[in-house]
Amino acid sequence: MVSELLFVAAAGFNTSAPPVLTGENYVIWSVKIRSYLKAYCLREVVETSEDLIQHHANPTLAQIRQFEEDKAKRYKALSSLHSAISDEIFFRIMHLDSPKEVWDHLKDEFFGSDRTRHIQSLNLSRQFEMLRMEDDENIKEFFRRMMSIVNQLRLLGKAVTEEKLVHKILVSLLEKYESKISSLEDSRDITQMTMKELVNILEGLKQRRVFRQRGVVDSALVA
Repeated sequence: MVSELLFVAAAGFNTSAPPVLTGENYVIWSVKIRSYLKAYCLREVVETSEDLIQHHANPTLAQIRQFEEDKAKRYKALSSLHSAISDEIFFRIMHLDSPKEVWDHLKDEFFGSDRTRHIQSLNLSRQFEMLRMEDDENIKEFFRRMMSIVNQLRLLGKAVTEEKLVHKILVSLLEKYESKISSLEDSRDITQMTMKELVNILEGLKQRRVFRQRGVVDSALVA
């Protein structure tokens, strides 16, 4: 672990301030703060509940140094968490002494129990299944709306495959896209297509249709 810290320092690693938890952004915040803590080799510190105790009656110099480094890392982790939450939330955890206690408290308060997360996952899954393209939406707008739900599901640990996303797009598009989908099915193996490939192809077909229509209008104006 010491070597990892030396590597970070030697590489001149620098990063921005930690993401700030405001309450409603806990799921995204937890992903970002894990990466932030990992960059400073502090992630394990917030996930262990072991008390720092000097177990050796006559510790060697190396053991004393290791103990002091572990203690310093715990304070750094605690300071990082304090810096990554709003003042309002800080007042609710300021009495906690260890980074693990702070981490668990925040998780319990904002992420909820397994049952709560299961209910959230069910609600989002229902939204995903009921999602359909609106009349005034284009393909990319629908794609962004769909991925907003998918990303929330993934943050809750729900797996959503590429195959399912491709199928969802195909069955959710407006009727005016049916001819494009039919021609696409005739020329490509849709089952092997990624979601982004499908979106880009459909968007490209739409743009070509617009260009053709514009060409007809321009020709009529010239005539």
